[in-house]
Amino acid sequence: MVTLDLNKIELTQVVSRDPDVHSGDLVFAGTRVPVQTLVDYLKGGATISEFVESFPTVECWQVESYLEYSPEAIDHLRTVNASPA
Repeated sequence: MVTLDLNKIELTQVVSRDPDVHSGDLVFAGTRVPVQTLVDYLKGGATISEFVESFPTVECWQVESYLEYSPEAIDHLRTVNASPA
């Protein structure tokens, strides 16, 4: 099992992938909520709190952990939120 160093949270507590759950998309562990939905919400200007209110099966700490430890998510959000030069 992969363990995230700073908070000692197991990655399997944050996200999971199963071909029988949402066609194998990456989802928040213990839910059927795709991680892509979070990205779409944030790209649309929503806050983490608004996302969690809309998807109460996802815990706020799961979202924060995913964003903190996912370089791909952070890079994607930087690209989307970058201001034009």
